[in-house]
Amino acid sequence: MADYLKKYLKKRDKTRAKANISDSPTIPTERVGISQDVTKPLSLQPTITRSDQPESRLGVEPPQLLASCAQSAGRQREHNEDSLFLLTTMLVGNGTRFPFGLYIVADGMGGHQHGEVASEIAIRTMVGHVTEQLFSSLFSVDPQPPDLSLREILQNGVYEAHNAILDHTPGGGTTLTTVVIMNNQMAIAHVGDSRVYSVNLSGAMRSLTRDHSLVKRLEELGQITPEEAVFHPQRNVLYRALGQGEPFEPEIITAPTPESGYLLICSDGLWGVVPEKELGMTIKKSKTLSEACQNMVDAANQAGGPDNISAILVRLPDHE
Repeated sequence: MADYLKKYLKKRDKTRAKANISDSPTIPTERVGISQDVTKPLSLQPTITRSDQPESRLGVEPPQLLASCAQSAGRQREHNEDSLFLLTTMLVGNGTRFPFGLYIVADGMGGHQHGEVASEIAIRTMVGHVTEQLFSSLFSVDPQPPDLSLREILQNGVYEAHNAILDHTPGGGTTLTTVVIMNNQMAIAHVGDSRVYSVNLSGAMRSLTRDHSLVKRLEELGQITPEEAVFHPQRNVLYRALGQGEPFEPEIITAPTPESGYLLICSDGLWGVVPEKELGMTIKKSKTLSEACQNMVDAANQAGGPDNISAILVRLPDHE
């Protein structure tokens, strides 16, 4: 055992004895970030964290990231083909504040075989890959930066998920949208038409991803208007998805984490039904993250609930 760890454990035991603290571990479940260029191998620098409520400043120390989610099959589908995953964790101790957040939404494609199986396989594969390549190395007793950049890790995870679907559920298809937050750096791996939004404290929303759909492409080419896209008969046709066999490049986005506000990761069963302005105001007015998520899902169902609905809402830390 390294000398620094022996000293740390000895000091911890003395502190616990004075405070009469038991050995039962207390695991913080929030997150923060790591200052680094995400296109290069990651460095191991201390960081800062985040918290929960949709109000402006939270006054929580250390600053923290919190997350919640909600899901529904909708009102016109017999079962839910969406899958989601959220992990918010943070190491605080011995002068270190080390956050890590992983959030994923996968929308199994309706009309394809085993959409719900494909979406779950995609998420499980991506979680396993990120855990092995990134999480384990950063949170070990002797932490080491991963061999690959965060961009490369996420890109390889998408390809692994795609191949896993081809192997285990031929004919299945799914979108896959993954967000990793480490301190003030954020990376997104995106395939399909689920979305990641940045939402400020006033409720204004901005999409950070672009839809890989036929209708969005026609809109980008100026052949249809955004208003026409809403009612286009082929609005659910994707030209990029996991499990479909065609070669594709995942969209990888690296950027600084927004300084405050929220991230919303959701399937088209939410953003395609409830106007962005209404979603933003719902987030702003809700008292907690869980309430905001449930209110957004309820709004989609009240609008007819034509598709499965999934939403993950992350409260970002406030910066001075």
